[in-house]
Amino acid sequence: MTSEPTATGEGNVGEQLSYLLTLSRPRFWLYLAGPVLVGAAYAAASVEDLFAPAPIALFAYFLLPANVFLYGINDVYDREIDAANPKKDDREARYRGQRSVPVAVALCAALPLLFAPFLETAAIPWLVAFLGLGAAYSAPPVRFKTTPLLDSVSNGLYIAPGAAAYAAVAGAQPPVLAIVGGWLWAMGMHTFSAIPDIEPDRETGIRTTATVLGERRTYAYCGACWLASAAAFGALDVRLGALMLVYPGLVVAITTAGVAVDRAYWWFPAINTVVGALLTVGGLWRLLYG
Repeated sequence: MTSEPTATGEGNVGEQLSYLLTLSRPRFWLYLAGPVLVGAAYAAASVEDLFAPAPIALFAYFLLPANVFLYGINDVYDREIDAANPKKDDREARYRGQRSVPVAVALCAALPLLFAPFLETAAIPWLVAFLGLGAAYSAPPVRFKTTPLLDSVSNGLYIAPGAAAYAAVAGAQPPVLAIVGGWLWAMGMHTFSAIPDIEPDRETGIRTTATVLGERRTYAYCGACWLASAAAFGALDVRLGALMLVYPGLVVAITTAGVAVDRAYWWFPAINTVVGALLTVGGLWRLLYG
């Protein structure tokens, strides 16, 4: 179990930083930072573009500070819900009222103000979308995460880093089909991740897409989102569509094999890393070999 500071925030600086690191979900860091690599790879006109200040700043921000912002605000407003969530016992940190967490969240939310003036104008709306949706997902009065369907749709925020990187490098918006495909993928991924929380959420009276649909129908919903995502990417490039078919295929494999969802859930950081790496390699191949 992860060592955590006390409810009032006592503990030395090292303990507090260790807690914030755990809170940021390191195994999920590439969910935000990975799309930056993909977006930059497909936007770049030369190798030099990949190492420009803009994509480097975006990658650094979305690797750690953005995760502290996103998961920190989630944990602050989910404190009562997480008291019954078994994921908080060993794999994640349980927020206990530490004063350092809201401060860290606010600082990480404000950090883009330092580098946003140096980005292409086309990238700014995506930073605003990430911060706005990230806050609205967890924080009142909107709190999308407690509204079925909107909890899923709002998680398109995970494509914002990639779109921001594309816009920052290319100076123009990414293809609409890529945005649609990425958004649908994020909707499916979010809702799949909510399946292990169905019982804890129901016990605390939280309504989500997953709690309303139930486990079996949530699998079908995720499969439909991922199949539509593959179709959108396939309309852009058939090779991209073929790669994204791995996700609906996984839904079929998990359900037919009877794999427990709380076990399958922890496979996805590795699966998403491999898929993201292949997408990035595809962009680099285009850049280097036309």
